[in-house]
Amino acid sequence: MKAKVLIPVVIITIAVAACSKDKFTAKPQLELKSVSTTTLVKEQILQFVFRVTDKDGDLQDTIFVQRISKVCPELRTDDPERWPMPKFTPRNNLDAEITITYGYKSSTFPPPVIDGCVQKNDTSYFRFWIKDTKQNVSDTVSSQEIAFIN
Repeated sequence: MKAKVLIPVVIITIAVAACSKDKFTAKPQLELKSVSTTTLVKEQILQFVFRVTDKDGDLQDTIFVQRISKVCPELRTDDPERWPMPKFTPRNNLDAEITITYGYKSSTFPPPVIDGCVQKNDTSYFRFWIKDTKQNVSDTVSSQEIAFIN
């Protein structure tokens, strides 16, 4: 009886161990860990926290950010913002955290500042991806919908 229970446990353990070896790949991996809020009012901060991994550790190129507004046509764009990656020492099997911060309709917060619709509330979501120095591009990660209160 013990052998019947032990065999599936060993198989599951081996499968989990084998999957964890592929944690680092030459293609950068991007995971959205958290968003500071899903409802923004004027002068509020919006932060996206990401986990990034890369086998070669060459994430010294670009973070792409695309905002997709569901309400305001003037905020819809196919051309993403391009931000340089934070500077850090490259190393193999890089596992790091990156935070992207915006101020909403802020006159006191340093750039980047984001605006909402001119006369109405907005709902948007954001898409993110990264590119390393060897031109490897991560999969695109999308945020949940965020309300921008005018």
